[in-house]
Amino acid sequence: MKMRAITAMLLLVLSGQCGILAGKVNKHKPWIETSYHGVITENMDTVMLDPPLVALDKDAPVPYAGEICAFKIHGQEAPFEAEVLNRTSGEGVLRARGPIDCEQQKEYTFIIQAYDCGASPNGADWKKSHKAVVHIQVDDVNEFSPVFREPLYRATVTEGKIYDSILQVEAWDQDCSPQYSQICNYEIVTQDTPFAIDRNGNIRNTERLSFDKQQHYKIMVTAYDCGQKRAMESVPVHIDVKPVCKPGWQGWNKRVDYEPGTGSKQLFPKMHLETCDGPLSSVRAMVELQTSHIGKGCDRETYSEKSLQKLCGAASGSTDLLPAPSTSTNWTASLLTDSGRDSDLIFRFDGRQAANIPDWVVPQNLTDQFTIATWMKHGPSPGLRAEKETLLCNSDKTEMNRHHYSLYVHNCRLVFLLRRDFIQLDSFRPAEFHWRLEQICDKEWHYYVINVEFPSVTLFVDGVTYEPYLVTDDWPIHPSEIDVQLTVGACWQGGEVTTPRFTQYFRGSLSGLTIRPGKIATQKVISCLQACKEGLDISSLESLGKGIKFHFNPAQSVLVMEADDLESINTAMTKVSYINSRQFPTPGLRKLHITTTVQCFGEDTCISIPEIKAMVMVLPPSEPRITIAGVERLVWPSAQLRAPVGVALFKDIHIISTVTKTDATLSIARRPGVLELMHNLDYCDVLVIGEELDPERESLEIHHSSLLGKHLDATNSTSGISIYGVDSMAHYEQAIRQVRYRNWKPGSLSERRFRLSCSELNGRYTSNEFNLEIGVVHSSEAVEHVNHMAVQSQFMRPVHHPLVVHTVNSDHISGTPPAATVVIVMCIAALVVIVVLGIYRIHTTHQDSSKEDEEERKDPEMDWDNSNINITVNPMESIEGTQIAEEVREEEPEEDEDEDEEDDDLAGDLSSAESEDSDEDEETNIQKGKVKGKLEWDPSTLPY
Repeated sequence: MKMRAITAMLLLVLSGQCGILAGKVNKHKPWIETSYHGVITENMDTVMLDPPLVALDKDAPVPYAGEICAFKIHGQEAPFEAEVLNRTSGEGVLRARGPIDCEQQKEYTFIIQAYDCGASPNGADWKKSHKAVVHIQVDDVNEFSPVFREPLYRATVTEGKIYDSILQVEAWDQDCSPQYSQICNYEIVTQDTPFAIDRNGNIRNTERLSFDKQQHYKIMVTAYDCGQKRAMESVPVHIDVKPVCKPGWQGWNKRVDYEPGTGSKQLFPKMHLETCDGPLSSVRAMVELQTSHIGKGCDRETYSEKSLQKLCGAASGSTDLLPAPSTSTNWTASLLTDSGRDSDLIFRFDGRQAANIPDWVVPQNLTDQFTIATWMKHGPSPGLRAEKETLLCNSDKTEMNRHHYSLYVHNCRLVFLLRRDFIQLDSFRPAEFHWRLEQICDKEWHYYVINVEFPSVTLFVDGVTYEPYLVTDDWPIHPSEIDVQLTVGACWQGGEVTTPRFTQYFRGSLSGLTIRPGKIATQKVISCLQACKEGLDISSLESLGKGIKFHFNPAQSVLVMEADDLESINTAMTKVSYINSRQFPTPGLRKLHITTTVQCFGEDTCISIPEIKAMVMVLPPSEPRITIAGVERLVWPSAQLRAPVGVALFKDIHIISTVTKTDATLSIARRPGVLELMHNLDYCDVLVIGEELDPERESLEIHHSSLLGKHLDATNSTSGISIYGVDSMAHYEQAIRQVRYRNWKPGSLSERRFRLSCSELNGRYTSNEFNLEIGVVHSSEAVEHVNHMAVQSQFMRPVHHPLVVHTVNSDHISGTPPAATVVIVMCIAALVVIVVLGIYRIHTTHQDSSKEDEEERKDPEMDWDNSNINITVNPMESIEGTQIAEEVREEEPEEDEDEDEEDDDLAGDLSSAESEDSDEDEETNIQKGKVKGKLEWDPSTLPY
């Protein structure tokens, strides 16, 4: 124990002595370099310093004082720490405290100092070196792949050109160093493409591209950074090839289909003008609808001329000189007609045809006011010195060759000749009126109207007024007894020649040639008669804006638009539409022609825009089926035919029109797939089948009041009645129901047959031929059964009436027993009641006579002959019947023989009550006669 104590004390003494010595030895500070440069690779922890981290101390080799115990880094943000590897040699190392990311920070700068171990083991009296600057650079690792800046690249090239650069693709890299963050190469992945790419991402074509060969290319491109790391995803590049830029309209269809009844349809909804970036100051576009091959120049109503004039409100009294050929208008039968005009009646004259108008058709006195109107299509006349071509001529029929008035074409001039009759005060007066117009020989249809208010003559062509450029005077014609001849297509030369013949033939086409004496046509009527039902239109005018100017021609077949910029003209062209207001338009093609003019600043025309030729196809309309239905056989007593009002032939007639639809959604009519259609008619004819009417004993009539308030008129002849005018089917029904047949000398006539047919659009759509047969009964016995035999039409639902027949033979009345006396009394009473009711009936009929034609339910339709009328009386009711008879005898005096005959007629009038009111009339009459339920008669004898 003592030894250990002694040893400890010795060590303590020695250490104390050494400390005193060390304090004297640690005289110097450690020494390090003034600056260090280091490099650390990201995601590594050791820093490579240059120079190495070594601290020196001059106190070496003195223990502690000459040793290095630590390196300290100043700056808390520096993610590094220094460690002493050898205290004696002073070597150290610099390490990262955590992962180093170059992308977050590429360089670090901080201060480092070295510390010695001091003068003793406890580190007392340590010394530190000066401060040294450490600059560390972080080395990058190629951890990221290139990424393209856009997900898709697009470009458009023009065919036939070689481009240095079509477009440039660009990729980038998140790595921090230039070596790994820079893109050093691009590559087209898609094989066999006519494209190449350089190191900067510029894509070019290696050959000339063709729009016809391929209009679109899709290629894939990848990128490499300078560390040869490839992009994870390639980028698509779309390249469109467009044709060589040619100024013109684009985005339009050559054909546009138009369905009837759809209103206005846009023709060019996606149309736009390409100017190839040429500077422009204004654009002018003209759209022309060419319809010269349709009808008379365009799609117009194809009703007959009389119906059209009635529809347009023209004055009555017009004479149609070129009507459709028929039995009554047979003078046009030999003329050539154009049958391909969809019911549009057109006569073609080739220089060899003409027609004489019958005298009964020709207006006898034109007066000082009259109108001549016609459609004409005419071209240049052949030969250097063309002959006169006469449309209309009124000349002497025989002996002389004087032209009283005529309308002819000569060297593309229209001439109207009017020679007035001579009177005492007449002198040299205007006689020839000349017009020189381009329309006369342009081979197109035009509507000519000559209004004569002598001595003034005015010409209208397509609604535009033209005054004659030349008027020549002549002497009036001296009166004579020579008849005149009116001709169409040439002039009649009946005198001064060996053989009367036609001369001055017309070459061209005519339609609707009319003459109206005593009236002139108004501008409104002329415009209506020649109006086109199809044309160009602009939808949504308000959307055009103020930058567009436009105007139509009167027929709306030409539209001109002007704008100062492309946007305005493009917007306007998308609004251009086609419209056809006809319910049944003429199907077929209509040509469209668009011409465009582009003006540049300071130049008249700088860009040439090709013309556009397109077409509108008007699809065929659904054809209507017009059906006439009604009772097809009636039987009348001859007495009713002799009545002043005759009999109504078509009292229960009905006219309907249907159209078959294939679309299942339209099957909403009476039968699946059939839709009832409402439209107009333009004429209905009631024709006599068999022998024509004999004016001496029979007639077909329709009262003028039946046509009032309607656009209808009627003509009458021995062949029948024609009701014409553009009006609804309902109005035609009302008018036809008022057609009456009268025969005041029926004689042995047993039957008459009639045929009713109707038309829409001048025969384009016709109804079925409805045949009606009426039987005439001259014997009274058959009256009870005749109308019960009336044949019901297949289109009508039969109405069944109760039949009660009671007959008593007159032979059974003679020698009657006392019980039969009651029956006789009842017969006399019933007869008196009938007389009273007959007087009341006459009074009522007289008050309603003015309404008979309009209120068909009040018309008497048939009489019965009651000379052998049979009445059945119930004998069980004889007491009450006797009382009634006595009351009647007290009120009524005896009638003489003449009054008895009148009673028979009155009784006949009573029997002519209407079928629909027969039951009500029966009940009412019995009540007025104070006999309730005591008389019965057979209702089948009444007309239905």
